[in-house]
Amino acid sequence: MRVVVQNDKNGAWRRRAASRTGLVALTVAAVVSGVVVSGCTAPDAAPDVRPAPGQQRHQGPAEALDSYASRLRASHTALVAAAKRWGLDGVPLTPPPPPARKPRITARAGFEVHDQEELHLPPVFTTIPTKQKVVFLTIDDGAEKDPAFLRMMSDLKIPYTAFLSNYLVEDDYGYFRRMQAKGITLNNHTLTHPYLPGLSYDEQRDEICGMQRIMRKQFGKSPTVFRPPYGNYNHDTLVAAKSCGIKYAPIWDEEVFVDHWEYREDDRSLHPGDIVLTHFRGRDDWNGTMIDDMRRFLNKVTREGYAVARLEDYL
Repeated sequence: MRVVVQNDKNGAWRRRAASRTGLVALTVAAVVSGVVVSGCTAPDAAPDVRPAPGQQRHQGPAEALDSYASRLRASHTALVAAAKRWGLDGVPLTPPPPPARKPRITARAGFEVHDQEELHLPPVFTTIPTKQKVVFLTIDDGAEKDPAFLRMMSDLKIPYTAFLSNYLVEDDYGYFRRMQAKGITLNNHTLTHPYLPGLSYDEQRDEICGMQRIMRKQFGKSPTVFRPPYGNYNHDTLVAAKSCGIKYAPIWDEEVFVDHWEYREDDRSLHPGDIVLTHFRGRDDWNGTMIDDMRRFLNKVTREGYAVARLEDYL
């Protein structure tokens, strides 16, 4: 049960939060009741079993469910408060669990290169094949390192995927280590963010494999996901990427800025599984901050009934 909490007047935040909390408690209470009726000892017949001194008392099914309900209520209350604190119109929707079977990812039609299938080259794609109302947030480059952005995304529990270029992140690898410690995946966006089709094969390979080495040294592992700068690539790009250990080359279907959205499709709409691009940028490049950018992104996807899911869960 999802309830979108609108930031309206006269205490609506509190009323709607209380409504959702009541629904959670009622649902869990029903589950607890079912557990008791289906075979657990009735409370008035329960033996007085107490743990021996020094032993930890184990929770019964009803107590465990009650504890779970309490955690759900506390988590939702914190999320409602975070949404209000960061100025959102409503509480972001919770994504469904990761798919038990990963979807098959292929190159988007018209985005293939010569010998794409025969050479098993990393597919370039803009959307994950899914019917679930989820989108995937990806953030490029690494120029802006706003601590408030890390707090916002952590408070709101929003997953995203970062694509880093070394020339923009080398002044503060620690910022991205803190991001990684919060469960965010860091991926390859080349050393210097060049227009790759204008380079030779060896130059492209140096850009991609060189960033793989940096990622392994600074963040502990070489990624298997790579985004070509500007979304531009050719056959050599994907051959070089594969040789560097890359398996996927996602680009994007929409791009969000502080003051507008841009769309790849003529219908100018979100679709299930779309990959959305934005950048690590602030007032030096935009008329606003990354917080403003994320507010625009989250308000739109939530209003249209989409949750933000973790890209890596579908690859």
